[in-house]
Amino acid sequence: MLRVATWNLFHGRADPPAGRPLLHEFAVVLAGWSWDVALLQEVPPWWPPLLARACGAQHRTAPTSRNALLPVRRAIAARRPDLLRSNGGGSNAILVRPPLTITAHGLRRLRWLPERRVAHAVRLGGVERPSADGLWVGNAHGQKGEWDDGPGLERPLADLRTAVARLEAWGSADAPLLLGGDLNLPREAVAAALPAGWTRIATSGPDHVVGRGLEASGDSWRPARSTLSDHAALVVDVEDRR
Repeated sequence: MLRVATWNLFHGRADPPAGRPLLHEFAVVLAGWSWDVALLQEVPPWWPPLLARACGAQHRTAPTSRNALLPVRRAIAARRPDLLRSNGGGSNAILVRPPLTITAHGLRRLRWLPERRVAHAVRLGGVERPSADGLWVGNAHGQKGEWDDGPGLERPLADLRTAVARLEAWGSADAPLLLGGDLNLPREAVAAALPAGWTRIATSGPDHVVGRGLEASGDSWRPARSTLSDHAALVVDVEDRR
């Protein structure tokens, strides 16, 4: 069994705005949750190593949008995150707790415009968790579309399909695969877009966990986060269904 969390960090901000830096609060909350792998989106680019250290985890990071002149952005956003909002810079991050380890990292750009979006994934290792050994776990943040408009979902649907195809290329034939993140899609669109062999495992608003050869071993849940982020985190236990 593998416990997976996915959370959009809202560029390190709270809702309603806190008016101050929140790195410590995010680190404490994330460290206090139970998970093996955490898939994070809209992360301030300098946060992943600090979050990983607080959680006792390894990490891999993938820069996304608005990172030009990052030292300037960081100087402002690290003190007044609500002033720059998303213009403080962005990244995706994957955190992995022991006894699991990261044995490989893959990155694929999904698009340049209107914003840089990426999918990335890690291959897990860990002799104490043979069921997870060799599993590729991906993280993606799809381009935002018009939620209730079919044609408006073309960009996030294209991002989902590209991310799934890239995971299939990284993994071995017919081996289990897992993808999570803020896909910016309703559950019905995700289920319809997945290729044969893939299923939607858990959903919370635009945030999803999908997989091939895997299923939920119980109900998903949304751990307490107070006012941090404008997204609830999504946590689910997954297991091999083959």
